[in-house]
Amino acid sequence: MAQYPYKTREGGATVTVFVPYDCNNHCPFCINKEEYGDMTGFSLEKICESIKVMDEITPYCDFVFTGGEPMANLESLQKMMDCIPTTHRLFINTTFPVQNEYSADDMIAFCERNKDKITCINISRHMKKYVEESPDEVIARIPTRKRVNCVLYKNYPKDKIFEYADRFVKWNIPIQFRYDYTETTPENLYEQENDTILQDLKSHFTYMGLDGCRMRNGFHFAYKGLHLTYHKTLPYSTIIEEGDDGVTYAILYDILIKQNGDIHSDWTGVLMDVDAYRHVVFEPNDNVLLDGTNEF
Repeated sequence: MAQYPYKTREGGATVTVFVPYDCNNHCPFCINKEEYGDMTGFSLEKICESIKVMDEITPYCDFVFTGGEPMANLESLQKMMDCIPTTHRLFINTTFPVQNEYSADDMIAFCERNKDKITCINISRHMKKYVEESPDEVIARIPTRKRVNCVLYKNYPKDKIFEYADRFVKWNIPIQFRYDYTETTPENLYEQENDTILQDLKSHFTYMGLDGCRMRNGFHFAYKGLHLTYHKTLPYSTIIEEGDDGVTYAILYDILIKQNGDIHSDWTGVLMDVDAYRHVVFEPNDNVLLDGTNEF
């Protein structure tokens, strides 16, 4: 039994699916890599069963595929995506890898076949290269909405930040810069003055606004017509809080379907009480505009 009854936003907590196959990358900030060291018990079938359970409970929640590398097994990815009705938004986090199994044209064709199902493809492109990257001309061909994600990790090359942004201005692909999640705390989530990354971005780009909630936020910038975001989020996804009704709730933002099909209520290894989540209390989405604009 869950210690506290569950609460989440209207529509349901975001469901992140860890694909049951690995990537060939070794990015230093990846928090998932160790989980793929031993793939015993990984099960595509059980993941699909859990996807169907989450669709049944919250038929309008968002789904995100991550890993591992979702695009490393297009047949399995297709089977998992086919379990998700079109009432859901669907996102894929990928490096859009250079690989032997599939060509760039194969991956583009996969996106074309699924372009009515995929909401956005988030492509990792960091200022320091940790993997062999498919050319920018390739990701520009992706027929769905797309965005590049860039973790500004430790001593990133600040003198290259304009060059990096101009790289994607050419293709009109939005950029989301990300803080290292493992370093985020409730105390520094909204702290601005001593956030050196935020101050660096403000010195390079035109600051437009800030939105956020209890768990995460986004600082928005404009540069040569391109939308840039600086994203910070806590390394866990449950907030314990007393509601107006006097009841203490576990407020869920993210739910995880692990590689073996287990359903977790947090990134910290907490199994979710699925039966309790069937009785989840919904609240309005608490992400609000705090300053300026987030409309682009």
